[in-house]
Amino acid sequence: MASQSLRKIIHIDMDCFYAAVEMRENPSLIGKPIAVGGRANQRGVLTTCNYEARKFGCRSAMPTAQALKLCPNLILLPVRMELYKSVSQQIHAIFRRYTEIIEPLSLDEAYLDVTDCQQCSGSATWIAQEIRQAIFNELHLTASAGIAPLKFLAKIASDQNKPNGQFVISPDEVKEFVRTLPLHKIPGVGKVTNQHLLKMGLQTCADVQKLSLPILLNQFGKFGKRIWDFSHGIDERPVQAHRERKSIGVERTLHYNITTLEQAKEILPVLYQELERRTLRNKPDIPLNQYQKMGVKLKFDNFQVTTLEKSAVKFQYETFVSLLEQIWQRCQDRSIRLLGVQVNIPEQIAKQRELW
Repeated sequence: MASQSLRKIIHIDMDCFYAAVEMRENPSLIGKPIAVGGRANQRGVLTTCNYEARKFGCRSAMPTAQALKLCPNLILLPVRMELYKSVSQQIHAIFRRYTEIIEPLSLDEAYLDVTDCQQCSGSATWIAQEIRQAIFNELHLTASAGIAPLKFLAKIASDQNKPNGQFVISPDEVKEFVRTLPLHKIPGVGKVTNQHLLKMGLQTCADVQKLSLPILLNQFGKFGKRIWDFSHGIDERPVQAHRERKSIGVERTLHYNITTLEQAKEILPVLYQELERRTLRNKPDIPLNQYQKMGVKLKFDNFQVTTLEKSAVKFQYETFVSLLEQIWQRCQDRSIRLLGVQVNIPEQIAKQRELW
């Protein structure tokens, strides 16, 4: 913990970003339930929604048809990706006034390492306040921030006082904060994983601290190591300013386990549509017909994971249907708790375009 406690990490998370941009562009939308996403008759999903819509139970990644049932007066707006990218670039320009060590997680979320920043007397808390104020003054948007010496704690902290707030976990507060932290707050611990942990009698990180690592490895595989590390206040991951993305994927932890191929095929269209959207968003300069390696991922009820990848195939829905049918043979009467799809970015093409 010695070297980790010297780091000053800020996690910035814009508040309902796409919806907030739309409300800024059209103030008449303020106070009304709005969402940005695909159409219901095209099996669309919500990309984001504002807080008025969330009061009705709407949330990101929810099928649009379901959201409209929960909120019949929901104002659905089409995705304007170029606009959001432009605003995101303006946000990052503000970040760069303080540090070049920026790890974007999406257009509206990023880690900043301000350990060596001299502004604001070197105070990460004041830096975060200045960044949020600049975003508000210059872009008329609000952001939330988390400040901590560890990445996962900074991410958790940014959610503590949302919207338009911030929360600080100082180095000397890490031990106590982690000890009382509910396990469902750990990034990556979904509802099903948390239920499994509760069945094991594990509710907080303090409970995990009493457990030996092999038990978690046996129950959760590699993810068990992450749960154990985070529960002990260990996160050695640096803020990576230049991460080379090798693949793009979409996965969903299901609300209930499924047991048949037909059930999986009902979920696949939503995943495929989101994968296509993310691919075009992250690599707009690479045509979909240039991708040749696809994959499908399953996580079983015992938390074991299997992935099937295939090269020299087309980026089309039928490819993923075929992969799903093939990988399903590995189930062997086990139920499925997670389904995912992914595409590998063609390295040579990506590098050539970067040189251009």
